[in-house]
Amino acid sequence: MPHHDPKLIGRLSRIQGQVGGIARMIQDDRYCMDILTQIHAVKAALRKVEDELLKSHSHHCVTDAIRSGNVKDARTKFAELVDLFSKAAR
Repeated sequence: MPHHDPKLIGRLSRIQGQVGGIARMIQDDRYCMDILTQIHAVKAALRKVEDELLKSHSHHCVTDAIRSGNVKDARTKFAELVDLFSKAAR
């Protein structure tokens, strides 16, 4: 069972607040470039969360599957990563 860094919840809460701020900016007819700047910041913050989860998955889930000697489980975990990267490349 993975143990996720509790800091991720804090990051996601900040992202949630940023998204709400973007919605308010749109409602208030704020300048497009200001809104786009905030959208860029949210995307960057989400990438950081994604990076941390990928590190956690590879350090714990994939490593544990390999160490267990269960070839099927190790292949499954590796295939999950390959599938994810394949989707990201599209």
